[in-house]
Amino acid sequence: MTKIKKIISAVVLSSLMTASCNKDFIELTPISTVSVDQLYKTDNDFRDALTGAYRSLQNQYQNFWIFGDVRGDDSEQQVVKNDPWYFSDTFTINNDLALLSTTWSNYYQLITRANNVIAKIEEVDASTLPNKNRHIGEAKFLRALAYFDLVRIYGDVPMITGPITTEQSYKLKRESVATIYNEVILKDLLDAEIKLAASYSGTNVGRPTIGAAKSLLGRVYLTLNDFSKAETKLREVTTLGYALLPNYNDLFDYTKNEHHSEYIFDVEYEEGLGGQGSVFTSRFFPNSAAMATFYGIRGGDLAETNSPTEKLISAFAATDKRRDVSIGTKGGFYDATGKFVALPQATSQTYTKKYITPLAVQNDSRANWKVIRYADVVLMLAEALNENDKAAEAITFLNQVRQRAGVPVYTVTTKADIREKIALERRLELSFEGHRWFDLVRTGKALEVMRSTGMQDFMTIFPVPLSQVQVVNDRNIFPQNPGYN
Repeated sequence: MTKIKKIISAVVLSSLMTASCNKDFIELTPISTVSVDQLYKTDNDFRDALTGAYRSLQNQYQNFWIFGDVRGDDSEQQVVKNDPWYFSDTFTINNDLALLSTTWSNYYQLITRANNVIAKIEEVDASTLPNKNRHIGEAKFLRALAYFDLVRIYGDVPMITGPITTEQSYKLKRESVATIYNEVILKDLLDAEIKLAASYSGTNVGRPTIGAAKSLLGRVYLTLNDFSKAETKLREVTTLGYALLPNYNDLFDYTKNEHHSEYIFDVEYEEGLGGQGSVFTSRFFPNSAAMATFYGIRGGDLAETNSPTEKLISAFAATDKRRDVSIGTKGGFYDATGKFVALPQATSQTYTKKYITPLAVQNDSRANWKVIRYADVVLMLAEALNENDKAAEAITFLNQVRQRAGVPVYTVTTKADIREKIALERRLELSFEGHRWFDLVRTGKALEVMRSTGMQDFMTIFPVPLSQVQVVNDRNIFPQNPGYN
């Protein structure tokens, strides 16, 4: 078992406290191994309290691909067409879809737990908490990540930065995206980057580091089109010792160390620990008994979702070393003898191999979700440099990723041409890692690319859960997003 996963597993399995929750809105109490009265005294208490936040993150990122991948043009639903991923794919999501409520709840559970740590830690004598700054940095990093995802998914959302009562939760208004960026996301990450550790050892490996905070800051600045600050922050990440793995496929070989030179921050999962595994292997795999046997995948109910589109398949050069693991072999697979075995006609005919690993139990995979890895940082830096009229430097960073992929490097051309090349490279390098839809939105390309699939101009964000609108019951402070009423 790997590192921080041991802590998450031990704490979650022994922590079931959910007293005083308002199930209609957000969870207002933290998960812990001890009661609230006893909590928040020692380093271990704060560590355990933060573990509840990690658990919320685990829950949420099981479905992050529905927002980040299937919404875009690289992924599609080929078979089953009555599930949340199909509605996301075809822009037919209704505001009462359970996925929206679950997503909202998961993020606000995380935020509530982080808020409790931040509030309570100031009440404790600092001399008894050698890791006080680290706990604050972790809580703020996780809170910033939650709000960053929330505003990208829903737009304006309630801004909660401290413990609140159930009564107060009914009166929360939706704050503007700009306010949440300025008052929470940016401030939290700027504080986190000076409080977090540069690295961890032992069971703490997997917690956010200085590099994770700086990388997420760079992504935030890029999303805000603040290319100058994005360049500065992402340059700092390149000085912290990260490096691209020589072999791209090693990123998705789950028999090897997950915390390598390219790793920056994952949502961590582990098999065989009573619900601590991820769904990705089962959910993205074709419904083929022969293929499942070949890859050692048991448990049945293979969901055949998140299938590569023809547009993505055709975007890869035949010599691109990323191609095989990113999109697999259309219509089948090659067995141990090199024989091609066709998939059943009724199943999805395309699939990604990025999350394939032997599996003993359905939806209990050890495959992590990569929130940030170094190749993403390199490509974000190339983008910022190009927008800052530093084309030669931009090409240098872009070509680091190209060279590893074994495809021809680029030369300096026009700013617009380099912009398109970077966008394509992000698509090829980061497919099925939750980036494509958000890249389309932040670069203003979403409607142009997705209109033919059913997108309308208001669909750059998703509907707010109908249940939240009904609970507050005041459209002046808590309206539905335009177009979704």
